[in-house]
Amino acid sequence: MALTALVAAASMALAGCGSAGSNGASDSGASGGSGAFLAAGLFPTTGSMAYIGPSNVATLKLAVDDINAAGGVLGKDASSTTADTSDADHADQNTSAAQSVLSKNPSVVIGPPSSSVVKNSYKQVTAAGVPMISNGATSTAFSGLDKMFFRTIPPDTVQGAVLGQVIAQAGVKNLAITVFNDEYGTSLRDVVVKTVEDAGVNVVYGAKDTFDPTETNFSSIATAVKASNPDAVLVIAFDQTVSLVKALKTAGVDTHKLYMTDGNTVDHSEDFESGLIEGTTGTIPGAHPTDEFQARVKKIDPKVKDFTYAAETYDAVILAALAAQKGGATDGKTVAKNLPAVSGVGGGEKCDSYKACLALLKDGKDIQYKGQASIGPFNDAHDPSTASIGIYKFGADNKPVFDHAQEGSVPKA
Repeated sequence: MALTALVAAASMALAGCGSAGSNGASDSGASGGSGAFLAAGLFPTTGSMAYIGPSNVATLKLAVDDINAAGGVLGKDASSTTADTSDADHADQNTSAAQSVLSKNPSVVIGPPSSSVVKNSYKQVTAAGVPMISNGATSTAFSGLDKMFFRTIPPDTVQGAVLGQVIAQAGVKNLAITVFNDEYGTSLRDVVVKTVEDAGVNVVYGAKDTFDPTETNFSSIATAVKASNPDAVLVIAFDQTVSLVKALKTAGVDTHKLYMTDGNTVDHSEDFESGLIEGTTGTIPGAHPTDEFQARVKKIDPKVKDFTYAAETYDAVILAALAAQKGGATDGKTVAKNLPAVSGVGGGEKCDSYKACLALLKDGKDIQYKGQASIGPFNDAHDPSTASIGIYKFGADNKPVFDHAQEGSVPKA
């Protein structure tokens, strides 16, 4: 994998609130039954990933606003609808949220950002003839998952490889890994293990061990980690991270030598005492949103603070709208058929906005949309062919600050 360092500086914070109707869904326009383009979002506004939901909902609305400002899709205004999926511990809500948005006849479903929630809902969506474009599901098992499944986020073959290289390059010789038994967690862990072991690092705990996602008492796990005498500890989890890290500290593990992933590389300023995880390194797949883009999202929802998968959400909507425009219809099958083409699979002129791409399409030209996430064209497995992984450093305030990005090619299935 060829890696290129891109240096920038920015900061991240944590979001905690979102809104939904009484049935967990919200709308911003007419249904797809009108023949107009309808983008549906399956995002978590409750549960362990609730911090992701608000920015995803706001970004979906922003993309639709930009589409309409440029003239809409096939001359009609686009609209959006969303439903709260919660997390994988609420499988019934995963499926009921999917059913809620499918009842409105969408052109595309954006999300869910969780691999486990995708696993619980993608067949329901794709069987209805609607493409699903996940903005955050990174499971390696999803490459080539279904002809109607796409993603604007790279699989964990990329994040895991980059994180493993970062760990090895830091001089770690003995690594412990704490990971929850989840589609996302174990697939990412397996790639990290292979990468670090190939680099000569010993995995002294966690190569096969996992904990239940509903676990709340981590004292025995922390004791086992301490007994393995690691140089550093990788924590792969969501909101379980807070209790787990505190248990590691109590057990005598050095919490300044932790590594985290996109599930927990978030603002922990209110979770831990000052400086508890200072020095920790985290990774987040995808591009770091620019300050300008973040400001535009906040105009939609001023409460948004965390922008995880916001760029990937935006690009998924724009790609789907361009696919409908190119195909001449807003139904799901037309959108799915034309997604590879507008992503640039066959080449074409690069364009970085819906307005610019729309003008090229109207002139009969082939395009390659290069948007906020800056991913490459979809490959045969419907993964982005190139993508970047953001590297973050935690300061004394326990907040992650963007350090740089490493970009690499995404392997085919």
